[in-house]
Amino acid sequence: MTTPRILRDAEFDPRVCTYWLLSGAFLMLVCVVTIPLIPFWFIFGRMITGKFLDRISCTLTEQTLIVKKGLFNRIEKTIPLEKITDLALRQGPIMRRMGLKSLSVETAGASGSQSALVALIGIVDTVEFRDTVLTQRDRLNSAKSSSGPPSTPSLEGDVLSDIRDTLKRIEKRLSEKDG
Repeated sequence: MTTPRILRDAEFDPRVCTYWLLSGAFLMLVCVVTIPLIPFWFIFGRMITGKFLDRISCTLTEQTLIVKKGLFNRIEKTIPLEKITDLALRQGPIMRRMGLKSLSVETAGASGSQSALVALIGIVDTVEFRDTVLTQRDRLNSAKSSSGPPSTPSLEGDVLSDIRDTLKRIEKRLSEKDG
């Protein structure tokens, strides 16, 4: 099996660690009981978010988007480009202030409200990366449609003729029963 040609690797902005730290602290603040843990989160959270950032990657190949992430449980998802229906950008107020965007990969067959197969926060030049993936997807789809299965007009014509002849026989028998 040949190794797929890599078109682009996503680079992640280190500011995403600060975003994750702030998001975690906000959740702890909302959960009132965990407020005393916030200082510990800022001490140990920097190390944890840094390691998570080191272990996240997103690679665009000619036919797939490969996403790897996870600190304790490693997850690798290989998403065929022809299955991608949309790459949605999202940017909340904190993300906007920090200059970060979230890229959600949505695929055909995703269920209900969880239509995003994977979400990646902090890709450098997120809009450009999204456009590159969508362009490659469109290029791949147009290549497949132009080189689709060869048409066999004689076979299709024969099938249609057979259907026509069968319908005529049915029509004839129905008219014989009525008459």
